[in-house]
Amino acid sequence: MPSQLATVPCQYRTGRTLGSGTYAIVKEAIHITTGKYYACKVINKKLMEGREHMVRNEIAVLKRISSGHPNIVTLHDYFETSHNLYLCFDLCTGGELFDSICARGQYTEADAAELIRTILQAVKYIHDCGIVHRDLKPENLLFRSKPEKTSEIMIADFGLSRVMADNKLSMLTEVCGTPGYMAPEIFKKTGHGKPVDVWAMGVITYFLLAGYTPFDRDNQREEMEAIIAGDYKFEPEEYWSIVSVTARSFVATCLTVDPERRPTAAQMLEHEWLTSEVPHFVENETGEPRNLLPHVRKAFDARRTFRKAVLGMMAMKRMTTLAHHLSPEAQRLGEDVYQFKQESEKEVLEDMHVIHHHN
Repeated sequence: MPSQLATVPCQYRTGRTLGSGTYAIVKEAIHITTGKYYACKVINKKLMEGREHMVRNEIAVLKRISSGHPNIVTLHDYFETSHNLYLCFDLCTGGELFDSICARGQYTEADAAELIRTILQAVKYIHDCGIVHRDLKPENLLFRSKPEKTSEIMIADFGLSRVMADNKLSMLTEVCGTPGYMAPEIFKKTGHGKPVDVWAMGVITYFLLAGYTPFDRDNQREEMEAIIAGDYKFEPEEYWSIVSVTARSFVATCLTVDPERRPTAAQMLEHEWLTSEVPHFVENETGEPRNLLPHVRKAFDARRTFRKAVLGMMAMKRMTTLAHHLSPEAQRLGEDVYQFKQESEKEVLEDMHVIHHHN
């Protein structure tokens, strides 16, 4: 970060802690003059050593797209104290996409199509700005406020995003993202770009229609092999018999294994599932759209319970293994990360002078 700027009194005070990631915590930040609330990503500078390029990249991406689309979180401000870097974003209080769906009384295929259309329009905007997101998943889709409105669904977390050179379709080769939503070309390391986001939209759509992901397997190796082969089915029948053929066609088109043949976000927005004046759905006994929520919630809850049990066992096994095999240096690193994040959380902004970078 440039440090030639003079320090000024901080314009924010910090509120409650909202969450914690690998190297950062997220806190409420309240602007002292306006009283407006923001979500503030706090990164301890000691944890940035050797990773400065990652933070610079995230800021570069956000500066390119911020305030340009209503369904993308905006970077409103960023500044640094002597100990931490602060990135101030929209505070989205409506919660994660899937939690919101599960809390509803009814949820139809038309609701899913409206959500996907809104998200995909934002993805098209990101791509038009020369950005690939690379970590699209329901956890990074947040509602701006309650009560939740489809028009206020927001794409968040651009930590893995990249600015793409105009003349290169496939220039990124590192393996990154969330495994169940990653495209085949990422695993193959053959080079990837914007088409990975369209693949992720196919996985998200499948998930929104059924409550589980198409490549869900018992372990990550099987999941990766299924993704590379494009091996998925619209099963069980009881779930997918109440979803239209048009919706399944949309999913299948997004999940085209060859990225060269996979349509763009703009082309997917022209798919009939999203453009038809009359929504596509399977009728119930009274001719109304089927309610997908019972199946979606059942599948989601079952998988969440299973994963929690598996992850719990894996964590216990890993802790036991680490206790025996971690080098003293690795143990110290783990302790340092925890300590540095604790230090970041305790910093009191209203007492600080900061180097201000962005309004």
